[in-house]
Amino acid sequence: MKRKTRNWVIGGAALFVIGAVGSLFQDDDSGEAEAKPKPSVTESVKKESKPEEKPSKPAAGGGIPSPDPAQTARLICALRTIEPGLVAKEDRAVDRARNVCSDIKADKGTATVRANVKLRYEGGTVPSLTDEQAGQVVTAIRSSFCN
Repeated sequence: MKRKTRNWVIGGAALFVIGAVGSLFQDDDSGEAEAKPKPSVTESVKKESKPEEKPSKPAAGGGIPSPDPAQTARLICALRTIEPGLVAKEDRAVDRARNVCSDIKADKGTATVRANVKLRYEGGTVPSLTDEQAGQVVTAIRSSFCN
């Protein structure tokens, strides 16, 4: 009887270890595309010891424009035509377009706006954009909602 009990305990412990190790290799199904790492204890202490900064008020009429549903559809269609990878995650593509629109509204130079397009959209599903494609993205953003 003792041997049988010992085998059950060893078997249970083995299953526990296998399950624990297996859970380390599972993907996170929480739906978050980009999980942010939890801050370390040191970072948490640093944040708590700093005085809170008050958010600055946006300038009058200076908010970043948001496309309505019809404008969003036109924007996504135009970006997909330029490079399908630009809209692999449509919400992210729209957020990036809003930031480009902010650059346009801030009267940043054409070269700067195009360079920022490349910085915002390159990587992942779009390894690189040509200068021509960056210009096409700016045109798509202007014609869809940022005029």
